[in-house]
Amino acid sequence: MRNHTELTEFILLGIPQTQGLETVLLVIFSFIYLFTLLGNLLILTAIVSSSSLHTPMYFFLGLLSSFDMLFPSVTCPKMLFYLSGQSHAISYKGCAAQLFFYHLLGSAEGCLYSVMAYDRFVAICHPLRYTLIMRPGVCVSLVTGAWLVGCLHATILTSFTFQLPYCGHNRVDYFFCDIPAVLPLACGDSSMAQKVGSTNVGFLALILWLSVCISYTCIGIAIWRIQSSEGRQKAFSTCSAHLTAILCAYGPVIIIYLQPTPNPFLGAMVQILNNIVSPMLNSLIYSLRNREVKSSLKRVFHNVVLTFLG
Repeated sequence: MRNHTELTEFILLGIPQTQGLETVLLVIFSFIYLFTLLGNLLILTAIVSSSSLHTPMYFFLGLLSSFDMLFPSVTCPKMLFYLSGQSHAISYKGCAAQLFFYHLLGSAEGCLYSVMAYDRFVAICHPLRYTLIMRPGVCVSLVTGAWLVGCLHATILTSFTFQLPYCGHNRVDYFFCDIPAVLPLACGDSSMAQKVGSTNVGFLALILWLSVCISYTCIGIAIWRIQSSEGRQKAFSTCSAHLTAILCAYGPVIIIYLQPTPNPFLGAMVQILNNIVSPMLNSLIYSLRNREVKSSLKRVFHNVVLTFLG
């Protein structure tokens, strides 16, 4: 990288069209970020501390909570740092690392959503074989595959973006280092990197979305065939939280990368929804709509209160 660039740092200009609102945004995003970390940490603690939740479904949910703590941590701390009046500068390597981990965690989490959809498909469509199909070795292999896909995806995007020479202009007109914001600063021809980035992101998102749609189509058919309304409601309740979380995750991605004429302000708002708000919503969705998680959380709070009083 040093042989191809004269820049040592980039300047993050922040969220477009929000000049003068730094203090308000600092308070709002600080609250959301802390709530995200606390909410997902509580869910993770509830799953780890309750033996009744040591099942494949909650194993994946615990990993999702981990992702939802790590993913906003790629962009939010730096954004809060310069919103508080500190330097907007980010080093060249820091910018590359931010782009890499953003796409690593984002794509790995997308893979995890597909894995969770498959888990619900097996639980509802093949309940008698569930423990055999979703045995521990299979679960670990699926999660390992999600990490490998994310790592490969992020490596390709980061390599194509930062193999270009960057010199002179270093002002990134965005609140973090993402491909559409960094590539215009390249001194060389960035058309290939743009094509690779759009194709790679679009293809992976399409494959993962189709896998989720296939799983839930099979789940919907299976639920429709259940005779009793109580049985249908129970089967649907096990999927509703996950399906809501998927819609919150994929909605922003579709808007960002498929809009014909990108709008900087709209793109930034949607990215904030995807980066910061969706991870917070996941903790609310799973804690409010899942009876087992709520029961475990009550036990955790009860034990914490007894510890402080004792």
